[in-house]
Amino acid sequence: MTDVLLLAFIFLVAGVVSVPIASRLGLGSVLGYLIAGIVISPLLALLHVDVISLQHFAEFGVVMMLFLVGLELEPKMLWEMRLRLMGLGGGQIGITALAVMGVAMVLGQPWTVALAIGLVFALSSTAIVLQTLNEKGLMKSDGGQSSFSVLLTQDIAVIPMLAFIPLLAIPELMDTAAHVTDHAVPTTHAEAPAHGDDPHATYDHGGGDHGPGLSLVDGLNGWQTALATLAAIAAVIVGGSFLTSPIFRFISAANLRELFTAAALMMVIGIALLMSLVGLSPALGTFLAGVVLANSEYRHELESDIDPFKGLLLGLFFMTVGAGINFALLFDNIASILALTLGLMALKSLVLLLLARIFKLRGADKWLLGLGLAQAGEFGFVLLTFTVANNVIPAALADQLLLVVALSMLLTPALFILYDRVIAPRYSAEEERDADEMPGDSHILIAGAGRIGGLVNRVLEAAGYKTTVIDYSARRLDIMARFGVKHYYGDATRPDLLHAAGIHDARVFVIAINDRDKITELTRYVTSNYPHVHVIARAVDRDHVYDLWFAGCRDIIRETYDSTLRMSRSAFEALGIDRPVAERMIDEFNDTDRRAMLEVAQVHKPGVPPHENEEYVAKVREMLDPWQKELGDRMATIRESAEADKA
Repeated sequence: MTDVLLLAFIFLVAGVVSVPIASRLGLGSVLGYLIAGIVISPLLALLHVDVISLQHFAEFGVVMMLFLVGLELEPKMLWEMRLRLMGLGGGQIGITALAVMGVAMVLGQPWTVALAIGLVFALSSTAIVLQTLNEKGLMKSDGGQSSFSVLLTQDIAVIPMLAFIPLLAIPELMDTAAHVTDHAVPTTHAEAPAHGDDPHATYDHGGGDHGPGLSLVDGLNGWQTALATLAAIAAVIVGGSFLTSPIFRFISAANLRELFTAAALMMVIGIALLMSLVGLSPALGTFLAGVVLANSEYRHELESDIDPFKGLLLGLFFMTVGAGINFALLFDNIASILALTLGLMALKSLVLLLLARIFKLRGADKWLLGLGLAQAGEFGFVLLTFTVANNVIPAALADQLLLVVALSMLLTPALFILYDRVIAPRYSAEEERDADEMPGDSHILIAGAGRIGGLVNRVLEAAGYKTTVIDYSARRLDIMARFGVKHYYGDATRPDLLHAAGIHDARVFVIAINDRDKITELTRYVTSNYPHVHVIARAVDRDHVYDLWFAGCRDIIRETYDSTLRMSRSAFEALGIDRPVAERMIDEFNDTDRRAMLEVAQVHKPGVPPHENEEYVAKVREMLDPWQKELGDRMATIRESAEADKA
């Protein structure tokens, strides 16, 4: 028990310390976990920890992740992706496998070994790519959706790969297999020599024979296996469609939150187990279950219950990848392994960029696909072990290829950083265009055509007013133009553009852009240089209101404030208060809040966080209790008066 607790503590400390540092440096959580694994690897070796066995356990995080991904996809959406799944995903696997096979044959490998290597390296890391895309908010982009299509196709392709690879067995390796098993092959770090003792030693990478596994298809012929597989898939679909709701309704009767979590884990683990029993990928099975449950009323409950476990297991998986790198073998073959790693990533990027062009991915999206999927994947560890166990790839070569897989995964976060800081800004700049010529005859200017500015414009135009809407997103304006809505492209924070738009003759200027600092800067410029213009500024939050007040604006709208008041009024009505009374109570709160804000604004200091401004803190503490009591008394008076009128 002590050993387990110590091991858990080591991994938790490594993750808790490294990931916040990596995130603050802009490196992302995946690279943080990988570095943490590298840092703690000497300690794990000292404690004789079997890192590979831990990695197999942590791979269940990938299973959970694909279940959650499936929950986000409706079957209709999956059907709409069929061309990308078959064309983009299938093309990537086929072309990459053949290209890697050709390079391996040039380097002197037999065609059977070369083909096996090609199949292994055709796969990318589902765990790293999906985690990073979700973190960076790129999952919904064209590049993100294309990446997901390729990854899903790869996960599906693992199944036929597992069936095909044993057919590539090399007779010479089969003849030596008995000799290898006659000797004690170390299977754990406790039995294995230290990395530095013999860098050319061959180790069991976790895929050796650990005793017969349970299976429902052992001993069955081809058509019987196919029927068993189809029955398992049908069980997942039918069970997900018809049994989930009754099960969760039954559990809800106990009113225990932990039972929902237990049921969610039971469901995912059970589906993974069923898929394993019929020889299918557990990740693929749970993804299918997620798709089936995408329209379920319990979808969000399942997502919230599974997500914490998924995150912890993925973090553990990434740390085991970092900790599993054999540095002795790497340093002895540093030049060749680095060359193979960089060559593989360059080759996969070229294939993906070619396919991106064929499938009409443009700009930054094609580079997101090309760079994001350039690495080898976690299934590479499984398949390489499988090839050694089936006498397809020599163990010594597999050890070096495992390093290529691990290093390519380790370098992937750096490629995403390259995309974020170099490629995406470059294409963003290229997509910009010259500012449109402004009409200059409108007395109402609106900066920003998004969800706030666009709606304000519709209201004003409906009342017969002519407006000039300026927005800096060429894509948004192109979309609006397709619906016949005319806006103008340009940066509303530029003084020359404001002048061209007629700010000197404007009566009203609505600032609805989506950037806190630019809103404040623009407000300050207009109120200082055009005091006759009535500025209505969008505020992100309460503190931003004070910044805008300090900048000279006196008509400030908090973007969520009015909707919050409406929700509060609805809550009053739900509690049995008549609408007119509820509206009077909300008006009373609004008036009190405005007067309180005017007082607090006098001690606000721009650029100083409120909790660090001693005058601000003292003012709020001084006002809080009296204002709350006064507000409570006034609301009570309103309710009592209404009840008296009813009586």
